[in-house]
Amino acid sequence: MTEPKQRLLSLDFFRGLTVAAMILVNNPGSWGHIYAPLEHAEWNGCTPTDLIFPFFLWIVGVSIAFAMSSSKANPSTHGTTILRAIKRGVILYLLGFFLAIFGKIMGVIIDGKSLLEAFQTVRLLGVLQRIGIVFIISSIIFLKCSGKTIFRVFIIILAVYWALMTFVPVPGVGYANMEKETNLAAWIDRGILTESHTWAAAKTWDPEGVLSTLPAIGTCLFGILAGIWMRRKDVDNPTKVAWLFTAGIGAVILGLLWDLQFPINKALWTSSYVLYAGGLASVGLALCYWLIDVQGYKKITTPFVVYGVNAITVFFLAGLMPRVLNLIKFTNADGTKTALLEKFYKTCYTPFFSPINASLVWAISYVLGFYVLLYIMYKKNIIIKV
Repeated sequence: MTEPKQRLLSLDFFRGLTVAAMILVNNPGSWGHIYAPLEHAEWNGCTPTDLIFPFFLWIVGVSIAFAMSSSKANPSTHGTTILRAIKRGVILYLLGFFLAIFGKIMGVIIDGKSLLEAFQTVRLLGVLQRIGIVFIISSIIFLKCSGKTIFRVFIIILAVYWALMTFVPVPGVGYANMEKETNLAAWIDRGILTESHTWAAAKTWDPEGVLSTLPAIGTCLFGILAGIWMRRKDVDNPTKVAWLFTAGIGAVILGLLWDLQFPINKALWTSSYVLYAGGLASVGLALCYWLIDVQGYKKITTPFVVYGVNAITVFFLAGLMPRVLNLIKFTNADGTKTALLEKFYKTCYTPFFSPINASLVWAISYVLGFYVLLYIMYKKNIIIKV
């Protein structure tokens, strides 16, 4: 991601905390044994896990405001900056696409499966893909629009998405609804992506689908607005923190009120969810900024800062490693095969903990293992920018 010339330590800390949490919830030892707060809500509602992705997109928005402000002030550089944003967004998309197709390509190489089939069934959208798309569009909006216009676009996005999801009859269904497979977003996913290219667990819709990318852009714009506020030179730090905290609480309240009519839902990325999660992110950054950058409490920041400065790198590697380890198979006495990852987990974790605690300890070990790598990179000042 693009980084500000003068880095906010609190922003790196907040980003690192978010990415570490993302890796934790994405890598349990067993998907059948997970503590409730580490699972996504079944449909409507919001768990702590449901806040992680919108927090990251919100942080992307703050980073855009810091990184591109000098270019925004100089229109002659807009073209170059937009091209760089497009390049970075495309790289992010391709990294996500690579993770999606990696196992299928290995199946072609190892098992002789059809290459055409691999591409015919690969998921086209996902977390990194959404980050890339949102980054490109939000960067252009930031460069070309004033702060007031960005706020108006933010409101329009939330209102239009609400109207589409609650008033437009779904073809083939006949009425607007918020159910998993019959809502408008799911219908658009099936029409544009086709069922072969949606999320494998659902097959008929995608939690990072086409239409829900619109409010995801709203989440990033929310972060941009916060970043613009934090960059102001005519406002002192206590005032910045107070207003960011107040705006965050206000957004949370509005999100909860809107939830009564347009439920908070991560899979659909509803407008109420944008306000609720963005509001909590605002409160989180306000607290981090006050404690770390203003009050100077920096001693405990390093573990998460090392995650924050190489956030995309570690997220990609954390997604790639299980895919690689699952390719290595051991033949059991009965002739069945077990992947290296599963064998290691069953040998070193499950005998010593209850099933749910073994799953959690594995996830924590995974996060700590990557911390060692990231700490070495941090000490050597190795920052891989996408």
